[in-house]
Amino acid sequence: MNRCQGNRARHAAASFAALAGLPIAISLSLALPVPSFAQTDAQSAAVPTMQRSVPRDVVLGRMVITAPPEILLNGKPDRLSPGSRIRNVQNMMVLSGGIVNQDLPIVYKRDATGLVHEVWVLTPEEYKKLGGVNTNDPLGVQQFFELLALIFGARR
Repeated sequence: MNRCQGNRARHAAASFAALAGLPIAISLSLALPVPSFAQTDAQSAAVPTMQRSVPRDVVLGRMVITAPPEILLNGKPDRLSPGSRIRNVQNMMVLSGGIVNQDLPIVYKRDATGLVHEVWVLTPEEYKKLGGVNTNDPLGVQQFFELLALIFGARR
């Protein structure tokens, strides 16, 4: 499979145009690639914004990354899993090395081996709201996830 056929065709067309005496602007327009745009302004206005999905089976905590992948989780030594994902309040991925020694309010999930695998950073206000919920009874757990759904639904 020859991947350069498109370029060869453009160069050949530009050469023929130059030989035929066409103006240089036309021959350059044949030689240069045509830009393509994924969306027009009308299309991009119609695209809905991404909404954060509410994580299930998460636990509320505080995390300090000491030396990646080593962390302190609620003051106790723990470890991030290989390939762990940390998302900030804008739902963007954050590298663990970029947030070393910061005390972060989080909700997190563990993987099958027991290592911390997925982390969502919360604002101090969100942490305070979720921290006041008693998760020892089923009604409290339901209230915790409803509050979490409100928090993640408000973020865009």
